Amino acid sequence: MNASTTPSPATVPTLEPGPITRTKLALFAGASGDHNPIHIDTDVARAAGMEDVIAHGMLSMAYLGRLLTEWIPQDRIRELSARFTAMTPVLAEPVLTGEVVETFEQDGEKRARLALSVALADGTQTLKGSAVITWP
Repeated sequence: MNASTTPSPATVPTLEPGPITRTKLALFAGASGDHNPIHIDTDVARAAGMEDVIAHGMLSMAYLGRLLTEWIPQDRIRELSARFTAMTPVLAEPVLTGEVVETFEQDGEKRARLALSVALADGTQTLKGSAVITWP
């Protein structure tokens, strides 16, 4: 990586995919093959000490991919990573945001590093991530 510079602030348009419904969880379970009952069976979730089912962590990760690809073409994404920081309960309404925090040159390309976040209405951050993209 070459010397980096701090760009003027650039923000990725916010993504609000709507409430995490039971239908979304069932569809994601089918699409992903993750049929862990903690995501779809209320009785199992309650037996584990939760009020209700929780969203798949990878559903939030999928939404991060969507956040980026609604902003830039997929072929500009060089890296995408995330760390799960809290559970997402059913009916929560996640808000996904991103911001350019650094620009640099690597492998002959101008690139930007993004800070990414998924948060709930009460301010709980459920995912903290980063991405590297090519930068115009």
